[in-house]
Amino acid sequence: MFCKYCGKESETEVCEECKKTHANETIEVEATKVENTTSSTNSSNKKSKIAAGLLGIFLGSLGIHNFYLGFTGKAIAQLLISLLSCGFLSFVSAIWGLIEGILILTGSINVDADGNPLSD
Repeated sequence: MFCKYCGKESETEVCEECKKTHANETIEVEATKVENTTSSTNSSNKKSKIAAGLLGIFLGSLGIHNFYLGFTGKAIAQLLISLLSCGFLSFVSAIWGLIEGILILTGSINVDADGNPLSD
């Protein structure tokens, strides 16, 4: 490995010539590799804004749109509100899903749980 500060070859993490540490070099390279792999995987799994919005409007009481977008906590809450109340409180989840469906279609909610933008 060559020292990026003085250019001399060094086998240790600290350069014998200029006494600077090379540990930052490997961290920068690893961070770049992580950024490159996440950006390549994010582009392949885009979710549809229209599909999520329509799922929210029509099946919002079951939280299907939140399962689709990856918000499993909210989805389970909507599902349990509907199921555990034997349907008596399903109108609460339905209104919640309707509002979220409209927000998705208007663009107010425009990313999924991983932070990927929704496609049109």
